[in-house]
Amino acid sequence: MNKKILTLTAGLLTALTLTACGKDPALTQFKEEIDSFCTEISDIDTEINNVDATSENATDELLGYLDQLDSAFQDFAALDFPTEFDYLESLADEASEYMTTAVESYHDAYDNGGYNQLTADYAKENYARAYKRIQIIITFLHGEQPEDVNLTTAEETAAASAAE
Repeated sequence: MNKKILTLTAGLLTALTLTACGKDPALTQFKEEIDSFCTEISDIDTEINNVDATSENATDELLGYLDQLDSAFQDFAALDFPTEFDYLESLADEASEYMTTAVESYHDAYDNGGYNQLTADYAKENYARAYKRIQIIITFLHGEQPEDVNLTTAEETAAASAAE
């Protein structure tokens, strides 16, 4: 997960550096907001990776950091994308919705001091969907066309194949 966050951060910073030369105030503000988002999720990721799994409070710490991550994704979705990137706002909204579902599901998975593997798997799938949308946004911000714009994840594809 740490590699994903670092790649995400580097990609967004590079894309915005190339597109926001400081001449357009809207692009400059957007760049600053994206920088803030990337820094925040990177910091949260570091905290998640530093949770001591053997600690008595590990679950509460993890869920607290996931709540922060959900909040960061909601803030990202609320950004006012510049006109040339308006088409990406719906993907940001979807990423936020999937992250909210993931975090709620993680809370449910650890409810009442227990652990529900099926709910945790559902949470993990929604988490992956949220990040996939962020990766697609990054690709477009780089001015590139994503190779795989299919927004289903590998697990969804495998499930669909198994159902046929």
